Amino acid sequence: MSDCECDDEFQDAQEDISRPTTMDLDTSIDEARQAIYYFFNNDFDKARDLLQPWANSSMYHSLGNAVFACLEAFLTFEQKHVEKASEALKLCMHVCSKHRRHVSLTQNIGKMVKRTNYDNYTIVEVHAELCYAEALLLKALLTFVEDETLVSFVKAGLKIRTCFIMYKECLVILKSRKWESETHRVHFESGVKMGIGTFNLMISLLPGRVIKLLEFIGFSGDKEYGLRELQSGYEDRRGLRQILCSMTLFSYHLIASFILSSSDSDLSWSEEALQNELSLYPNGVWFLFFKGRLEFIRGNTDTSIEWYTKSWKSQNLWPQFHHLCFWELMWAHCVQQEWDKALSFAVLLAKESNWSRTIYLYQQAAIMIMSKKNNPQLSDKDFINNLMHDVPIYKQRIAGKSLPMEKFVVKKSERYFAQDKTLVLPIFELMYVWNLFRIVGKISNFIMNMYKIIEDEENNIKNNPRTIYQTDNEALLLLLKGACLRQMKHPLQAEDCFRQIIKLEKKLKSDTYLVPYATAEMALLARDRGDIRGAIALLEDARKNYTGYSLESRLHFRIHADLSELNDEKLLNDSIKNNQVIEEAEEAEEAAEAILTELISKTKIETAC
Repeated sequence: MSDCECDDEFQDAQEDISRPTTMDLDTSIDEARQAIYYFFNNDFDKARDLLQPWANSSMYHSLGNAVFACLEAFLTFEQKHVEKASEALKLCMHVCSKHRRHVSLTQNIGKMVKRTNYDNYTIVEVHAELCYAEALLLKALLTFVEDETLVSFVKAGLKIRTCFIMYKECLVILKSRKWESETHRVHFESGVKMGIGTFNLMISLLPGRVIKLLEFIGFSGDKEYGLRELQSGYEDRRGLRQILCSMTLFSYHLIASFILSSSDSDLSWSEEALQNELSLYPNGVWFLFFKGRLEFIRGNTDTSIEWYTKSWKSQNLWPQFHHLCFWELMWAHCVQQEWDKALSFAVLLAKESNWSRTIYLYQQAAIMIMSKKNNPQLSDKDFINNLMHDVPIYKQRIAGKSLPMEKFVVKKSERYFAQDKTLVLPIFELMYVWNLFRIVGKISNFIMNMYKIIEDEENNIKNNPRTIYQTDNEALLLLLKGACLRQMKHPLQAEDCFRQIIKLEKKLKSDTYLVPYATAEMALLARDRGDIRGAIALLEDARKNYTGYSLESRLHFRIHADLSELNDEKLLNDSIKNNQVIEEAEEAEEAAEAILTELISKTKIETAC
């Protein structure tokens, strides 16, 4: 044998020796943490390369690999990525199942009588329970994208319920088990806090009647408890899921809370937390995006555009993430009434994104109507007509039902043709529906310009011949005008607009949603002037006395959030009043005792005399 051949064999042997064949829990957690660091610094390939080799045997590698595949599927909605994510999740659940403790039917029945002693579980079996719950939740969410039938919808719901039960069991494990390793406990605890906190927070946002149904089948939705758990999970930076807790909190404070309620969430916490995360991940696409969102909510639209642009241009490996930035940039320019710039991003969304072409095409047409309002060309009108014609073609159905927002814009596109290819300020209507008047109201010149445009449109309608949708158009302008006036701090004029809409209720032909939305706006006016009871009564009126209108569920989400906040204020006010009554009663009692003591003293003196 030659020296060269010997060297080759020795080198091959060295490679075989250095390549490990098993992965212990501590190493898998360390590598998962490293993959998280790569991922949030936009090194997506490094993160994937670290996880994929062990995805067939290590539960944390397999879970991380599945998470990346699911993110790609959710961002693209493309079938090939959905199938890839589904396969990754099947593999992950298989790997986790191999590490879970297998319980017999007899042992399951025994659980009803005697609580399981989780000290008998190995540390790998304990972590396998948590990883399996996380994989099951992702599988349930992916089911909504994979198959849009009612059967799949029910299956996904059952998976989510099983997942929630598993998280509750993990909470029992966390509290009852004697942990030999603090490191293992910390990582497990961060996962439990993330899961329990997210479930409670998300369920608490649902309308009251839905929560009652979910509580009946075993779910719980306590917003404050959910926020506390997530906050606790975020503050312990040792935990593997700490960054997932922060992502959930950012998503709630900067997106969900803004869309689904009428008040700003905890922006101070968001600013401080983003400062911390950006110091660790200065080019992280997610945190740059959330920073843009924070500035947008505060009304700093120029600054928000800078941050959104940084996020967009920070990476090109996942171009689908650009669409999130395009969406935000489009609305930021709409708030600034820079219609041509907004249109450029609307066009990109309509061309490149698969999320909802129905909404994108309508938005593009609505912005074009506004941008070409003063100088329309024949070619522009033809293009708008084509866009409106295509809006219904791409409408999606999930569990046999249309998406509410898609249904709304399809109805508006039909209205466009029904009233001689015109619509009344459709982009302002969309901005109102997406709750963006709150942003415009923070910038005085923008809200004044918007108000002037609405008044001009009112005059145009009055001067033109009446149509069958005349009342609907007038009521829409009253809603937009009233919303502007509320932001401009003219409550009496705003209330007059909303009352006029309610009087027009029986004359409305199509836009019946305007009346309950106007009622909810009146509730906000009552809240602004400190009339908590009046605000609650108006919100209850909007919730109970109107049904079957467009975007009903969206308004119910907002009503639920506002009622929760107002009821908390009412309890606080009632508590303060009760305390005042008690204090006054105590003072009166002390005064009475003092008078009585004085009378007794005088009586004694007179008797002595």
